[in-house]
Amino acid sequence: MQTVFSAVLYDVPQAAVIWLALIAVAAIVIAALIVRPDRFRSVFGERISEAARPSSLDLAAEARERSRERARFAQEVEVAAARAAATAERRRTEWLAAQDEVEAAWQAYEAAEEDVRRLAAAAALPLPRTARTPAEYADRERWLHRAATAAQERGEITVAQLSDILGHRGWDPRRHPVEQELLLRRLIRDNVRARHEAARAKEQAAWRAAELAAAAARSLRDEAYAATRPDPEPQAALSIVDLGGPETTRELPAPARAESAPVARGRAAVPAF
Repeated sequence: MQTVFSAVLYDVPQAAVIWLALIAVAAIVIAALIVRPDRFRSVFGERISEAARPSSLDLAAEARERSRERARFAQEVEVAAARAAATAERRRTEWLAAQDEVEAAWQAYEAAEEDVRRLAAAAALPLPRTARTPAEYADRERWLHRAATAAQERGEITVAQLSDILGHRGWDPRRHPVEQELLLRRLIRDNVRARHEAARAKEQAAWRAAELAAAAARSLRDEAYAATRPDPEPQAALSIVDLGGPETTRELPAPARAESAPVARGRAAVPAF
């Protein structure tokens, strides 16, 4: 037992010296952290940043995957843009055709209105007197039927209106032919005016469809152009927590903003696509 105690007591001073040395080193580190915290903070921050960054192999694989996805997306958008451009061109053609229909309907209405004014002026004059006999009334009725049938064949009146004339529903065949023709021309004028209004409504609908199609084509074209451009440099941001200090953030400078793609502009009624 004395030998054991002698060995232990012999090692106690050495252990005490080692512990005192460790305590001294710890005290020096703590003092250094208190006196110069920025120096150690930057060293620790750089080591943490290096550990947080992905490896070069991971970055290369991620870049290749992004490139494949961007190429696939750009191809899909280009196909959609081509289809939208074809649709916009078709809608513009339909709108131009609708404009032609409106112009033709307006010219027909002006001609019909001129006929009504001319016949109204003629009807204002004293009508020639004829003998009111059954033969005269039969001639007037035949004239009305022939005039109405010819107008229906030209497409100036409908089949229902012709049926009303032949059935004498709202029409008196005993009237003078001048009066009958004036009434018939007024009916034709009203029909032409209704067709003009329908053509104008169709033209307005075609214009809205062409405008929407052109806007969709422009949007897809810009999106396709943007999809073919390389991705901008990502903004890296890393938060480092200081020992005993507030949280700080380091940010890389943002890349310069790229100019937007040029947009085609024209003086046509429907925007260019």
